[in-house]
Amino acid sequence: MTLSLGQLEEARRALDAPLFADVAGDAHVSFEFFPPKTDRMEAAMWDAVQTLAPLGPRFASVTYGAGGTTRDRTHGTVARIARETSVPAAAHLTCVDASRDEVDAVAREYWAAGVRHVVALRGDPPTMSERFVPHPKGYANAADLVAGLKRLHPFEISVAAYPERHPDSANDDADLDNLKRKLDAGASRALTQFFFEPETFFRFRDRAAAAGIGAEIVPGILPVSNFAQTRKFAGLCGAAIPDWMGRLFEGLDDHPAARQLVAATIAAEMCRKLYAGGVRHFHFYTLNRAELSYAICHLLGLRPQAGEARAAA
Repeated sequence: MTLSLGQLEEARRALDAPLFADVAGDAHVSFEFFPPKTDRMEAAMWDAVQTLAPLGPRFASVTYGAGGTTRDRTHGTVARIARETSVPAAAHLTCVDASRDEVDAVAREYWAAGVRHVVALRGDPPTMSERFVPHPKGYANAADLVAGLKRLHPFEISVAAYPERHPDSANDDADLDNLKRKLDAGASRALTQFFFEPETFFRFRDRAAAAGIGAEIVPGILPVSNFAQTRKFAGLCGAAIPDWMGRLFEGLDDHPAARQLVAATIAAEMCRKLYAGGVRHFHFYTLNRAELSYAICHLLGLRPQAGEARAAA
């Protein structure tokens, strides 16, 4: 990666000064939530939405279960964010186990609810050990889904990118070719799978640029609240967990407060290094909890916006 003079100066300042001293607050963030299964989980998720909304996120996205397993809950959550906050709502949509007509019907429901942003994904099969097989009357892949959504309405569309390659991709070049097809089909940006070292993102960004991809690529940040769960997530998507990171969480199973501090420190330091390398947009996988994401945003210089605070109240 070749840094500009401004980025080099920023990198020097990050090394010479306290790491988060007077960060400009010019970063932009977005947050991902999943649809809650119970009333108690819904209350917790909504508390997280209200806590994070005053930071003025670009959007808040809500995930969608394989084969539409969370269809109603996803729609209800997205519609509530659109209705009760000033945060632009983005709905995930996949093409697993559904015909084009079924997927199109969901997309039309989103549009009718005022949702103008879709995160378009191929999606994973309901059984993780199985390979993805397109529905005989469905969209073949995410690029096909993006094109179909664009034919329905002028949605803003985000797609997924994989700094460490999607497990189903034959190699890095094939993975980038697939990303390019999704963007060429009409997507506006790519949100990356989570990763745990800034160099992973920088190398991927450079490879994407060399492949002719000029669209915005936003790093996905997963603050680790549960290391065992994170290790499971990483194994499913092919994300590497550095050995040093595992050692930092050793002995903290019975110390949740200390675990939170360690998690915030690791994720915040990575975000600071990404910022020093020119990154100004971050997408947080919140797991429906606000504390870690809020703390990292605060360290990056973001502060509540008065109008957003009133809208989320």
